[in-house]
This record gives sequence, C-alpha cells and structure tokens, in this order.
Amino acid sequence: MSTMSTQAAPSAARATFTLRCGTAPLLISIPHLGTALPPDVASRMQPTAALTQDTDWHLDRLYAFAHALGASVLQAHVSRYVIDLNRPPGGESLYPGQSTTGLCPTETFHGEPLYLPGAGPDAAEQAQRLAHYWAPYHQALAQELARLKATHGAVLLWDAHSIAGVLPRLFEGQLPDLNLGTNSGQSCSAALIDSVAAVAAAAPFSHVVNGRFKGGYITRHYGQPQHNVHAIQLEMRQALYMDEAAPFGWREDRAARVQPVVRAMLEAALAQL
Repeated sequence: MSTMSTQAAPSAARATFTLRCGTAPLLISIPHLGTALPPDVASRMQPTAALTQDTDWHLDRLYAFAHALGASVLQAHVSRYVIDLNRPPGGESLYPGQSTTGLCPTETFHGEPLYLPGAGPDAAEQAQRLAHYWAPYHQALAQELARLKATHGAVLLWDAHSIAGVLPRLFEGQLPDLNLGTNSGQSCSAALIDSVAAVAAAAPFSHVVNGRFKGGYITRHYGQPQHNVHAIQLEMRQALYMDEAAPFGWREDRAARVQPVVRAMLEAALAQL
C-alpha cells in the first residue's frame, strides 16, 4: 500500500488548496473543485454566484481511487469565480474566437453576471488574487511534479475536470462524455494518449481527443513530453456521475459505471509511462 502525506497550502493562501503527496509517478490536479467565496468577494456578487454552479462538483469523490493508485492529488478549495487556476496569469484566451470565461470571471458559463453593477475586480484586485490564490497553487503543482520526476524519471499530470453537457454559450449541441485534451498532441507522447483513448473507446461512453476542449493552461504549460513530463486533461460530462441541476447531487448509480473507466484510463497511462 502506498504511503501518503497531506500538506496544507502555504500560509499566504492557507486553506485555499490541499496537496496529498503520493508515491506513484502521477499527479491529479483538480483546480475547479473549490466552492469557497471569501466574504469580501461574496458581498459584491449577484445572488446567482452563491450557487457556484460552474464548479467541477464531487471530483474528489469520483477520484477517490487515487489513494489506491498511489497518486498525488492537488485540489483547490477556492471557487473558480474568485480566480480560475486553469487560465494563464496574463488572462489571454486559450481558445481565441470562442466564448470562454476569464482569469477572474465576471460571468457564469450561461452568461449571467457574477457581480453587482460596478463591483467587479479591478486590475489591482486581480493582481492580489493572482498572488494569494493562483501563484501558491501553481508553485505546489510545479514542485510536486519536480519531486515525482526526480523519483521516477517521468511523470504524468492528469488535470481533472467536469462540465454540464449542454452549454450553448460555450459549444453547440451536447458534449461527448469523455473529452481528452493534450494541446493537439503537444502535452504528452502519442503512445501515452493512445493507450488512454483505447480504454475510452472500449467503454460504453462517447469520447473525443482534442475536440472542443484541448486542455487548459495547466495541461499546456506543464506538459513537456520531451522532458518526460506528460499532461492530459479529462473534461467529463457531469451527467455521468451527478445531477447537473442544483443542488448538484452525487449519483452513485451513475458514478459506479464511469469510475472504473476513469481508473482504467489512468492505469493504462501509468503502464505506458
């Protein structure tokens, strides 16, 4: 059985994320799991913001098997409505010409305003959020990748996400069940993503590689297969394991079908690594 240790966030961002260190060459990052809205931010938001509806709900529970795999797990506690940990620090769009949300979002995925009129974060506040929330998360991510690579020689970063299957503002129609992204083949080796895609193809779910979602900042920035750091993003359709409408409940009957597939994809990737 793998030995794990848990580290809290640095004092500058205490309780904004948790890192559990494992022994396998695998780091699972869950940057959009958090629902926390600091009081000074929440007081300026519209009532709809309190739903934190664009959260990647329950992914800590879905990936509970990570303990058995010996994986390290990094998970955020602060809401993506405060700052999006999977966006570039400069705020540039990862999908030019397509609708998306920014580094410090001012709208929900449905286009609803998050802030009361004139109450959104200015440039100074955005810089403060970068320093307080974004930078410590990425420092922990980079350090853990370096530790695992030094131990094993190679490492896989798995960026875990989920999303509602129908969001007309972001994409047409219904999203495939399993959306694998490798920055169009640049963030991991072909053999590694092929092994993962083969598992997805054999499962009773639809899947796509580098479709609408090709990987966010985390996948694109840290995935350097030429240096034995491989990164894959999985964007799952939430209906596979939960109710997509508030209160966004966990569905054990559905999760029981997809969890073994997600685990098998990770096991295939580790075997190829």
